[in-house]
Amino acid sequence: MSRSAANVMPKKLKPASKLPDFANDEEAANWFETHDTSQIWDQLLPARRIKLPPEQAQMIRDRYRKSLVSIRLTPDQIAAAKAIAARKSIGYQTQLRLWIAEGIQREGKHRSGYQATSSLKSH
Repeated sequence: MSRSAANVMPKKLKPASKLPDFANDEEAANWFETHDTSQIWDQLLPARRIKLPPEQAQMIRDRYRKSLVSIRLTPDQIAAAKAIAARKSIGYQTQLRLWIAEGIQREGKHRSGYQATSSLKSH
């Protein structure tokens, strides 16, 4: 989250008493941006399931596939990672993965025989 986004006050949403009919998606999006739907949640229809082409579904699964790795960190290192991650509103393990990916990419730029892959950008 950027510093400017963190300083933005949340909008005051109008309470919704019923779900209106919408002429189009843009009208629906505008209404949902300005209304609190917590009192009419039971009126909302479940989202319809979509069927992705098998290649696209596999590509998405591959993007998020991770392997378990165990590393030893000092309590101070873990506390620092948690504090930094909390300021960014992300999990500390995600922050650690980002740092590792950044280090691998940085090292890859310095070594001609290694190219960092785009999968390192996923977290």
